[in-house]
Amino acid sequence: MQYATITGWGKCVPPATLSNDDLATFMETSDEWIKPRTGISRRHISHVATSEMASVAAKHALAAAGIDGSELDMIILATASPDTLIPNIASTVQANIGAHCAAFDINAACSGFLYGMGLATAQIKSGQCKKVLVVGAERLSFYIDWSRRETAVLFGDGAGAVVLEASDVAGGVLGYEMSNDPAGREILKASFGTSMDRYDAESLHFYIQFDGKEIFKRAIHGMSSLSSKVLEKCGLDKDDVDLVIPHQANERIIDTLVHKMKIPAEKAFVNIEEYGNTSAATIPIAICDALAKGVIQPGQHILSCAFGAGLTSAALLVKWGDRVTPLATSDAALPPCDETGLQLIEKAVKFFGPQR
Repeated sequence: MQYATITGWGKCVPPATLSNDDLATFMETSDEWIKPRTGISRRHISHVATSEMASVAAKHALAAAGIDGSELDMIILATASPDTLIPNIASTVQANIGAHCAAFDINAACSGFLYGMGLATAQIKSGQCKKVLVVGAERLSFYIDWSRRETAVLFGDGAGAVVLEASDVAGGVLGYEMSNDPAGREILKASFGTSMDRYDAESLHFYIQFDGKEIFKRAIHGMSSLSSKVLEKCGLDKDDVDLVIPHQANERIIDTLVHKMKIPAEKAFVNIEEYGNTSAATIPIAICDALAKGVIQPGQHILSCAFGAGLTSAALLVKWGDRVTPLATSDAALPPCDETGLQLIEKAVKFFGPQR
């Protein structure tokens, strides 16, 4: 039997940041208002396209796994903010890392990375693939209406990636669950697509629409129910979970989730303060940070869960392998940026006008 094991990991966050105090210079808000409600202190704003961040994260993940891009059998890239709809940006990453394999994008919003992990695991367990790269990458600043405080304070840009490899050693991805609640489709959306009238300037206001209270309720239900299902499927209990790496949407959601599941709060890894919500990139970035801080240890049972627009939800249980350090490192990096986060969004702030 083949098992899908994480052997490489990497992240990429753009250098320019936008602090809560920066936001307060052009909208009615403050660090004292944002931080207690969300856990966020700052977010990163990209000066490059989503595929560039994804490519850098991918190169770091390949180096950590000690493999070359040419050895990959598949690339799955989760994003809701691609550079282009046609072609997919997985093909851009593929070209940048020298891969010769199947490559495609998926859009399950914030659950996209875990959806990709589930698909990659199935490919490996079926024997179809031996090595799969899964990337979560977002440039959500593209969608932000900076006059709408309820969403402008939440989102940031970044990318993370992992390499999954076939192994004869029991472990790796033990189980996963994926679901969708279409009844909640309208409470979190950005109307960007062919439904837009490209001849009508008003239709180009494709900002993120957001019903925070309803999302909070449905997010807790979706993540907790699928987490319980995946634990039951794997024959494990909540007490067997060593670490929870949840989607980093809101610190209050994370606190409520682990409380509802009766998992000690100290078992939840939280890094939202530095990045905000980077959608499909939150979990792979968090995996990288947890490894860098020594939080992930060999043999741990790690539960990960997410929810996103759709409303998608997913949960994944991993038994970590023996290695928690990269086999090699990459010098891949984004091109220099000589602008601050405020300068990068200046045009968009002027376009959307005063806070509504």
